[in-house]
Amino acid sequence: MNSLISRRDILRSAAVFGVLGLIPNVARSASSPDYGVAVIGHTGRGNYGHGMDTLWLSVPATSLVAVADPDEAGLAKAGKRLKISKEKSFSDYREMLAQTKPDIVAIAPRHVDQHCEMAVAAARSGAKGIYIEKPFCRDLVEADQIIEACQASNTKLAIAHRNRHHPVLPVIRRLIGEGHLGKILEIRLRGKEDQRGGLLDLWVLGSHLLNLAHYFSGEPRACSAGIYQDGRPVDVKDLVDGAEGVGLLAGDEVHARFETENGLPIFFDSIQGAGSRDSGFGLQLIGSDGIIDLRADREPLAHFCSGNPHRPGPEKRQWIPISSAGIGQEEPIKDIHQFVGGHLASAQDLLAAISEDRALKCSAEEGRAVMEMTMAVFASHRAGGKRQLSLSHSKTWPNARDFFGGGGAVIWVGTLAGVDFPYSIVWVLALVWILWKELQSQSLFFFACS
Repeated sequence: MNSLISRRDILRSAAVFGVLGLIPNVARSASSPDYGVAVIGHTGRGNYGHGMDTLWLSVPATSLVAVADPDEAGLAKAGKRLKISKEKSFSDYREMLAQTKPDIVAIAPRHVDQHCEMAVAAARSGAKGIYIEKPFCRDLVEADQIIEACQASNTKLAIAHRNRHHPVLPVIRRLIGEGHLGKILEIRLRGKEDQRGGLLDLWVLGSHLLNLAHYFSGEPRACSAGIYQDGRPVDVKDLVDGAEGVGLLAGDEVHARFETENGLPIFFDSIQGAGSRDSGFGLQLIGSDGIIDLRADREPLAHFCSGNPHRPGPEKRQWIPISSAGIGQEEPIKDIHQFVGGHLASAQDLLAAISEDRALKCSAEEGRAVMEMTMAVFASHRAGGKRQLSLSHSKTWPNARDFFGGGGAVIWVGTLAGVDFPYSIVWVLALVWILWKELQSQSLFFFACS
């Protein structure tokens, strides 16, 4: 990762943003104390994410007050790196939250299985803000638990989808509104497609892309998807323990289609080994009169290509960069790659949301929408077809830790605990019916949740 921008450059960049009206001034007065930031890390299990700890050394109006890490050596290194004393270094993050009462908690580990417990504890400790590494959480049950805890304490939770805070995004929206792409036909997403290609790519990197697609398309309504291993639909025997705490996982190839509230279809595809350093990990907004291409974590983030993408012609197509000033215009914001890629724009938005008591650009609710889309891929594969997304009782929604498969029925159990009684009865009746049908066809795959 590139080195973080200096404090002086941060202030300069923030001033440029203020001139452009992209972010408000969140600096406190000279007599007001800084926001105290506490960092939760876990060396060996997600570590400190992608600079989720050190970014606060360069954010105006904040000061690091504590760090927690159960790994003794990792804690010592973090204390030195973050300039935090041994007295403010804790092996237990709960003890850290109770003793230091930070204003902001940075939940840094990449391993998603720790996120829910940490986020709920941070909200209940009275934190004003939380900045959490992606993926947000493991399922919709956890998403709802986090949202409920944050709402109860009026805690602002921001997810580290850095590209969502890029100042070129509202420019792209304006260009679409002005008709530069003609009629929008679809949004195409491709994961990084490296060794993580397939379902792990959807989990750990696809969340960035689904979040961006959600920004342009609105709420998801339905999904149809297929998950494959070595060219065939995945089954229970393909399940392995996924990396980064995602739980049981299978599939080196995934293809999904989402329907959205405004009728714009979204396609996500990832095939292991199909990507390259110069392509992949991005999305395309495809219209009748042109394409806007976004490459995640790159600068310039977006390019525009004019012309109908489905009508070949003799002229050579040009990809023109889009800056925060418009198509083909020089970028007026100094070190914009550092500002966005170093989480600094995200931090500015979090501080402003706390100060003004307003919504975040990438909130817990945005994270829930991404989680809903991710879970729908599992559910659609199991169902073999379209699966409605909008559910009023998310506890009945199967998750990544339940079973999934192909070529036969897949039954999930262990989801009844905690479900409202009427819905438990529905699931029991459905389970009995499916068991009877599958026993008739002798094609039952049965796998119990751990």
